Amino acid sequence: QFQLVESGGGLVQPGGSLILSCAASGEILHYGIGWFRQAPGKEREGVSCTSSGNDHTNYADSVKGRFTISRDNAKNTVYLQMNNLKPEDTAVYYCAADWGFYRCSGSEKEYGYWGQGTQVTVSS
Repeated sequence: QFQLVESGGGLVQPGGSLILSCAASGEILHYGIGWFRQAPGKEREGVSCTSSGNDHTNYADSVKGRFTISRDNAKNTVYLQMNNLKPEDTAVYYCAADWGFYRCSGSEKEYGYWGQGTQVTVSS
């Protein structure tokens, strides 16, 4: 069964950085991978995604210029580099996989596989 495991969350001060990892139990070559987050009392929202086949990436406006998504197909791992973190970035971050080439969707409905999430807290 295809599984995803996130890691790298933690407590960081405003302006700090974190790198989240999403490790898959199988090959990610044929999957689009997305990062989502859910803050307390809010709906889950798309943060970023990366497609297979053309390495297209996309970002939510709230994280553009601060977050960078990358994928290492050889390691079956996708990363989310988060810089200049703000308190409003505090959330549980999830990665998800969407089967198929050229898939990079901000809609969680498109993703069939989800990790368990990792907590990111930005606070002084």
